[in-house]
Amino acid sequence: MTCTPEPLNPVFLQLGPISIYWYGLIIATGAFLGLWIATRETERLGLKKDYMVDIVVFAIPAAIVCARLYYVIFEWDRYAGGPWWKVFAVWEGGIAIHGALIGSVLTAYLYTKIKGLSFWRMADIAAPSIILGQAIGRWGNFMNQEAHGGPVSESFYNHFMQYLPGFINQQMCIDGTIYHPTFLYESVWNIIGFVLLLALRHKFNPRRGEVFLSYVIWYSVGRFFIEGMRTDSLYLFGEIRTAQFISILLVIGAIVLITFRRKSGMADKYYNGKNVK
Repeated sequence: MTCTPEPLNPVFLQLGPISIYWYGLIIATGAFLGLWIATRETERLGLKKDYMVDIVVFAIPAAIVCARLYYVIFEWDRYAGGPWWKVFAVWEGGIAIHGALIGSVLTAYLYTKIKGLSFWRMADIAAPSIILGQAIGRWGNFMNQEAHGGPVSESFYNHFMQYLPGFINQQMCIDGTIYHPTFLYESVWNIIGFVLLLALRHKFNPRRGEVFLSYVIWYSVGRFFIEGMRTDSLYLFGEIRTAQFISILLVIGAIVLITFRRKSGMADKYYNGKNVK
């Protein structure tokens, strides 16, 4: 499906030599909105909101470093022959969400152990905020014209994409070809997940840890299928996409953890803090 490319300007604001990119602004917006929601829930459950603020303050730098490190490791050939500073050029895109999650979870785990808090309780509180932040953050990929799928067929365009807002189709027009807006597919999937997680914890009061583990399952299932459509995947080896492999491990791991924690008595409290009967 051919088109005439007219990409949006990736720079939000130019202050002399300093460029503020839409990419960074959108990701920051998702992070702050997620933090606001999480701190409100922290207070509702009778905890100090400073706990969640501290976790985010420590986790964001760790997430950025780990996300970039993860990406650079799997794309080393791309950076080996170029300027050294390109390794640190996060504003140009090129971070991996699985790397960010590893950094964030490790940071949160260490913080809760030091403070004597329940890691699972804090993770449950943060889970809807995490997936909402991911939903918003994908629009940063949109502004950079990255994380898209392969070319769309004329039939797909006529039956689906023509009904999308014009600016989406235009931004997905790259080098004269319209590509699948996989960023949009994942963003919508994550927004649905955000709503479901809120319903899970407020309507069904699950056992402690199971909101976060449900997030892991929901996100990983969607990521597995959407990753298969993308053209910029990181590869573990051969044709094995790293994100798909990790997604399978996460789904299996989350299911095993839910089962083990229930049978072992480790999930002995509900989300609201009351003991399991």
